[in-house]
Amino acid sequence: MQVTSLLSRREHEHKAHEHDASCGCGHDHEHAPVRLKQTLFGIVLVINAFIVDWLFDQGDMVADASAMIGAIVLGYPIMVTALKDLRRGHLSINELVAIAVLAAFASGDYKTAGVVAFFMLLGEIIETRTAEGARASIESLIRLTPTRARRIKPDNTEEEVPASQLAVGDVIRIRPGDNVAADGVIVSGYGSFNQATITGESLPVDKKAGDEVFAGTQNLTGVLEVRVSRAGTDTTLGRVRELILAAEKTKLPIMKIVDQYMGFYTPLVLVIGALVWAFAPDTLELEQRLSRVISVLVVSCPCAFILATPTAMVAALSAAARLGILIKNVADIELAAKINAFIFDKTGTLTTGELAVSRLAPLGNTKPAELLLLAASAEKYSNHPTAKALAQLAEEASVPLSEPSDFSETAGRGVQARVQGARILVGRAQWLKDQGVDSDFEKSVDLNETEGWSLIFVARDNKCIGWIGLQDKTRAEAKEALAGLKENGVRRVAMISGDRQPVATRVAREIGCEEAVGECLPQDKVDFVHRVKGKGYRVAVVGDGVNDAPALAAGDIGIAMGAAGSEVAIHSATIALMNNDLRRLPFLVKLSRSTRSVINQNFLFGVFFIIGGLTLAAFGKINPIVAAILHNAGSLIVIFNSARLVRKGEELEHYQPEPVPPPSRGSAPAGGQLAPRMAV
Repeated sequence: MQVTSLLSRREHEHKAHEHDASCGCGHDHEHAPVRLKQTLFGIVLVINAFIVDWLFDQGDMVADASAMIGAIVLGYPIMVTALKDLRRGHLSINELVAIAVLAAFASGDYKTAGVVAFFMLLGEIIETRTAEGARASIESLIRLTPTRARRIKPDNTEEEVPASQLAVGDVIRIRPGDNVAADGVIVSGYGSFNQATITGESLPVDKKAGDEVFAGTQNLTGVLEVRVSRAGTDTTLGRVRELILAAEKTKLPIMKIVDQYMGFYTPLVLVIGALVWAFAPDTLELEQRLSRVISVLVVSCPCAFILATPTAMVAALSAAARLGILIKNVADIELAAKINAFIFDKTGTLTTGELAVSRLAPLGNTKPAELLLLAASAEKYSNHPTAKALAQLAEEASVPLSEPSDFSETAGRGVQARVQGARILVGRAQWLKDQGVDSDFEKSVDLNETEGWSLIFVARDNKCIGWIGLQDKTRAEAKEALAGLKENGVRRVAMISGDRQPVATRVAREIGCEEAVGECLPQDKVDFVHRVKGKGYRVAVVGDGVNDAPALAAGDIGIAMGAAGSEVAIHSATIALMNNDLRRLPFLVKLSRSTRSVINQNFLFGVFFIIGGLTLAAFGKINPIVAAILHNAGSLIVIFNSARLVRKGEELEHYQPEPVPPPSRGSAPAGGQLAPRMAV
């Protein structure tokens, strides 16, 4: 199982050294396509040999020539690696594969030699097609930070400069929709920032003069001037990048079980062959003695061992891919069986990561639909996430919006517009008070903003007519998924988040998670993972954002929420859930355990098969042809045993979250709460 991995590991180490020395951005994927093309070319020749044999009675010479060329093409990298290992005095499974191919050649079965070499290379190509997590993450992180910034000159004019030229003390201007180019402190202006990429907070954060902003976060509203406090690699985003590199370096290569014993196998087979030659009855002719030795070599070809892992891995990968589980490092299939602790990020992982309306609380004679209509209409031309949430609910509830006039927005505070002839204000409580609205309206609020609620109030002609509660919603299947993990023997399930502790506690309570830690920056998440690992747990980390990337890399396994997650997290992780269904996690654990069981079965069968075959060959009970037939039969048994994994998880294939009916138009349950889907 180490043929191409040894080659690619040396290439990776060499290029990683060059990268560290020169800080270049080179890739070491260039050799993989060559190996893949070579493998495909070789197997086509071998398949051609089978076809010629089947179709033409007199095509033996053509079939043998095709199979021989194919076996040479496929076996060449195996032989080269085996010879290099021998020169270094290292015996591993490479030599096992080499002797298997040579033994098949010795018996004249070129097709078998080609098939053995093909499966070996196929398994290794799958195993080594792992993205360069740290390097790809760095490239994605760099793309998050603007390449240029608007720097304000002493005469108060604006100049556009490369972000790399920013220095501490510079003042930059950030417009709505801009990504922040460097860490800094707001000098003037108000704005609402989406900083989930750094802190993990699910709700936009309103910031004013004196507040700190981070590189890579996005300004949603308002024009601000920011004084740079950290630039380049010193920014929070730069530190996240370094954390990813440090976590990647802590990963150790996984030792395969078979490698612990294969160093003894090759010499043992040669010794057995020599003993069979030496102790054969004197009455046997030279040709008969040679036939026994060849039979020993053929029947002892470790194809069952060679195919045991790659065939099981291919079947497991197929089952996983069918369910939207992208596994970039197949070693994680084996490792997932040992995972006994899961650490989840909150925003975008256990929650949807999108702001949604959860409560409508009309006051007086106002109806819920009327409150929604006025608020959503007033916010119609705003780009704030609150406006988008109101518009989405209005669409789902079939509430037609009115056209606003005299629209104006105060960045980070609220909007005002004229709707249906009335002056409508939608915004924060203090802003409404500043606009002359009576202050008694806050007494009706029965929610705690510290638990993740974002409250906005709606006033018509300076009279508050109700309030609206918004929050990040938990995923429908999160509770079921966590329960499934515990049923499968996971002893510790924790949630870590950059959000406030009360928010983390509320979400954990809703989904049945016993441990929740809030207010975590990227370094805090990495430290938490290390503490859990230090207690002897095998840890899987599940996340989606840039702030999760270091923790994903620090865990034994990193699992990214693929569809909603950032590109950085997916590169840092080795597994991605492409459809965001958390129920795939318990399935992944079960699939891993089934895969380990099948691999062990294959190995056990291989042991008995080889011992029995060696015994029969040594005593002359089978000839090389029968040995070759037995050899192929053993390989097929292993393949069919592994193929059972392909059907795993069929019960999840068509799973969809239970549909929830939309709220009825113009009505709401008692207390002004919307339909159950919107309630907490």
